[in-house]
Amino acid sequence: MLLESFLAAGLLLATPILLAALGELLVERTGVLNIGVEGMMLTGAFVAAVAAEASGSSGVGALAGATAGVLVGLVFAWSALVLGTDQIIVGAAINLLALGGTGAAYRAMYGTTGAALVLPTMPGVPVPGLSLLPGLGPVFASQNGLVYLALLLVPTLAFLFRRTGLGLRLRAMGDHPQAAASLGYRVRSYKIGALLCAGALSGLAGATLTLAATNTFVEGVTAGRGFVALAVVVFGRWSPWGVLAGALLFGLVNALQFQLQAADFAVPHQLALMLPYLVTLAVLVSFPGRGVAPRALGAAEEAR
Repeated sequence: MLLESFLAAGLLLATPILLAALGELLVERTGVLNIGVEGMMLTGAFVAAVAAEASGSSGVGALAGATAGVLVGLVFAWSALVLGTDQIIVGAAINLLALGGTGAAYRAMYGTTGAALVLPTMPGVPVPGLSLLPGLGPVFASQNGLVYLALLLVPTLAFLFRRTGLGLRLRAMGDHPQAAASLGYRVRSYKIGALLCAGALSGLAGATLTLAATNTFVEGVTAGRGFVALAVVVFGRWSPWGVLAGALLFGLVNALQFQLQAADFAVPHQLALMLPYLVTLAVLVSFPGRGVAPRALGAAEEAR
């Protein structure tokens, strides 16, 4: 029972990372480097919390969080792809604006004392037959719909990239954008579409944090998870299955640090909080991705 609850918690905590990392994987395959994932997640988390608290519905909150992520993605696309601003600068600006904007809005709406919100929880979605699986059944028994969505996106994106014409075109945008443009494809339009999809996934990732993992919102609730998602894409070697492995690793280590604190081990809580990030950094350094990144990643391309 203890192992099953640990695995279930690890899967839930991995879901925000998985959603955000899959969105980042999509945009990086088109040759865009979006380091504003953290800001997209934080904006989605705040808007989801406000919408859920106002409506009393976690579903409305999740939809609002995804919409907020799309809007932030639109800002990134307009700034970086239409106006030609450096992608790193745009991403950094989005992160700073989201951190300051959500903090100021939270204090203005709910007081400077930072009284925690009590938000409606995303309900578990029972899947017929899944709970009967030996060993894994209880792990999935009480998971919410966004967990299943994140898991389904992994084989979907793997199939998209390898088995469809659209996936081939998306990969061409990152590997050979000038060649794709010479064939008549609107490279910038593909990149903007990928950014909007990534924004929706990042917004849902933030909504998962506030409506399922913590059931509240505090300033900076994402706590660097957007940057972890960036690292997970590299660790996963720009593959959906590799991204899944990296997200699960972070989620399980994150669940472990909660277990350590609950068991009252003689470990400083600051060290326990650092554990998931230390493990992520160690794995990233030990197993770097090589030779698979899109060739035009982060580069300013003139192809339209």
